[in-house]
Amino acid sequence: MTIQEFDINTSDVYPLTDSRQLLSPTPGGAAKAIFFAIQGEHHDGHRFITELYRKNVRQFVVETAALTPELRHELAQLPDARIWEVGSSLRTLQEWAARHRSQFDIPVVGITGSNGKTIVKEWLAQILAPDFRTQKSPKSYNSQVGVPLSVWPLNEQHTLGIFEAGISKPAEMQALQTIIKPTIGIFTNIGSAHNEGFRSQKQKVAEKLRLFRQTGTLIYRKSYAEIDEETHLLLKAVNPTIRLISWSTGQPAEVVVSFTHHTNGMLIRLEWEDRPYHIRVPFSDPASLENATHVLLAALVLGVTDEAVLQDRFARLRPVSMRLELKEGIHRNLLIDDTYNNDLAGLSIALDFLSQQDATRQKVLVLSDLLETGMAADDLYPAIARMITEKAVGQLIGVGPEISRFQSVFTVPSRFYATTNELLQSGYLNGLTDSVILVKGARRFSFETVINRFVQKSHRTVLEINLDALTHNLNFYRNRVGSQTKIMVMVKAFAYGSGSAEVASLLQYHRVDYLAVAYADEGVGLRENGIQLPIMVMNPSPQAFRQLIDYQLEPELYSFRILDEWLQFLKQEKPSMAIPPIHLKLDTGMHRLGFLPGEVAALGQLLKENPALRVASVFSHLVGSDEAEHTAFSQEQYRLLIDGAAQLESYLGYRPLRHLLNSAGIVRLPEFKLDMVRLGIGLYGVESSKLEPQQVQPIGTLKTVISQIKELKAGETVGYSRRGVLDHNARIATLAIGYADGYDRRLGNGVGQVWVNGVLCPTVGSVCMDMTMIDVTAASAQEGDEAILFGPQVPISDLANRIGTIPYEILTGVSERVKRVFYRE
Repeated sequence: MTIQEFDINTSDVYPLTDSRQLLSPTPGGAAKAIFFAIQGEHHDGHRFITELYRKNVRQFVVETAALTPELRHELAQLPDARIWEVGSSLRTLQEWAARHRSQFDIPVVGITGSNGKTIVKEWLAQILAPDFRTQKSPKSYNSQVGVPLSVWPLNEQHTLGIFEAGISKPAEMQALQTIIKPTIGIFTNIGSAHNEGFRSQKQKVAEKLRLFRQTGTLIYRKSYAEIDEETHLLLKAVNPTIRLISWSTGQPAEVVVSFTHHTNGMLIRLEWEDRPYHIRVPFSDPASLENATHVLLAALVLGVTDEAVLQDRFARLRPVSMRLELKEGIHRNLLIDDTYNNDLAGLSIALDFLSQQDATRQKVLVLSDLLETGMAADDLYPAIARMITEKAVGQLIGVGPEISRFQSVFTVPSRFYATTNELLQSGYLNGLTDSVILVKGARRFSFETVINRFVQKSHRTVLEINLDALTHNLNFYRNRVGSQTKIMVMVKAFAYGSGSAEVASLLQYHRVDYLAVAYADEGVGLRENGIQLPIMVMNPSPQAFRQLIDYQLEPELYSFRILDEWLQFLKQEKPSMAIPPIHLKLDTGMHRLGFLPGEVAALGQLLKENPALRVASVFSHLVGSDEAEHTAFSQEQYRLLIDGAAQLESYLGYRPLRHLLNSAGIVRLPEFKLDMVRLGIGLYGVESSKLEPQQVQPIGTLKTVISQIKELKAGETVGYSRRGVLDHNARIATLAIGYADGYDRRLGNGVGQVWVNGVLCPTVGSVCMDMTMIDVTAASAQEGDEAILFGPQVPISDLANRIGTIPYEILTGVSERVKRVFYRE
């Protein structure tokens, strides 16, 4: 069946592009979904059609190129499914979204630029909320897939659309323009983001301007010369009637703007249609002032011109956090902090994130009234009730008069409170244990008070883990080895200091094939946190053999001694549960653990005599995959593994998985990828082969705060043993972190540098157990300011080089007393 043979009413269905995110905001549930099976760089949606069919999805868009005889046979087993065969599922999704958008004759704001798109969108929606029913992009949904998913929910109740569009290479904006069809445009700025995808900055500007080729009005800052030049040269040529509203603070423009200091913020002054405006905003940094000016001009264009009204709304603007943060809570709870965003699509994303967490814990949703959805309450709260039920939320705690008024539509166990204060005073939250609690609400409900009361660890030093960066790194290595090679991910040593259970949950969500831990108790912890993936234990001990059986953990066996102990255990215990498969390590040159080549024949004979032992894999460990000088030795290791595995196969009668490559080897020696690779430090943001360091992203940021600042004179000393001798008058800041937190003592006395408000500040004196002193003379720093010990601004590899160690030691050295915060943008 082709798309032309079956017309569809886009208002009657909702699009689905990820089989893991089946969540319906409309009556009918899965039956209303239409799944677009997209073949991407790192995934193939066609693999999950049958899985979705079992979940009652009945409509599928598939690509002709993916329809192998096997897939056609699989689809033939789905009798009542509707299948559309198309050239590109992504293109079809975009075309149908564009058709849906064309049904609505309302103002639509399209936003593009290098930075600030999401902030401008969120602030504009907040400023206009009392005047419009708005559909906007959820979070940062501005990609080729994100834009159609953002536009599709438009309905007859909406009176305004606000959508952001981002591109990373030429020819992408054309599709987004046909979907958004903005009547008003905002070009926020131009910077270096995605420069690698374009020949020049000028080409990138020209491509972004394609969004506005049919737009009536465009707002931009004139001081971005390339935007101004290309707008007049190119955009005016294809859209001669467009109204250009350029603004500037230092050169002639359609709107001249000035920023002046005001109590607790800045004053934006401009003139609009011969009328002066003076709007106070609670910000002073240049980026926020630029974003606020774009929002103010867009509001004026849309007819919100009462200065007093604008002043009241702008005064309530706050920094936008689009992050979903996962934090450890008291009483063995996990907290998901989503206390800013409160639209329906954002709720859908947050509920999906909630469902990814530990399957053994109760799922609890603390939800306020939703105030910016563009939906009537009579439609909104039944839709929320359906979403909560579909995502198996175990309990709802509703806060606010509106959600309380609709409490009868919720079928899950629920409690309702008129205000946040009433919820806190009730004491009910104190009784929640062993739960995952999603806290999501409108800013006016101040749900941060709920988070602050129940978050675990008051230590102000935190290690933030960027789950989006981790996913990016996983996809980079997946792309390197291809879809036919399995991936085992190392989550030993507390996932290299990042947090085992949380990282493993994300890896399980992204369907990696195996996890590996060092010791059985690490594997037990993962199982108790709902991880069901196969887990290899690298250092099994006889004392832990019972746990291997009980938790179905797969031991790595590396010597006749440990193999014999495993066999004796099985013989004596005669476990009633299935015996987990084993993994055999061959020593091809590391000379640490493993069977030597001369021992393989005896090993094979022993395995032949014990057929109950199922061998899952045979592997070895490269000695020098990160350095070209060892390539010849790596080739010899590869040969020895292949020979050893083949020899074992002759005894076993079947071929186990074979794996050799680690993170560095995946990049440097891809021809040795075999059946599986083991991904370790690369996942956590360190490309140890040093061939493609820019392809991975740092996932961890270790940060703390300045506890105190002192003005000291030259000649004075700082810290123990007076090691920090000042050679200039200095401002010395004390940080709330020390070597007990994992900040190495070797980084003292100027060896380490800490990022404070855009400036690298050297350490002064010795690193103490709980404190570190730095020189902030060159930084504009105050007590309470944030200080970054490592992260994107202070690469962990540079830190390791300074003290003559490796990034592994820096990562794994971060103490478990340091609070981990996991987030997704």
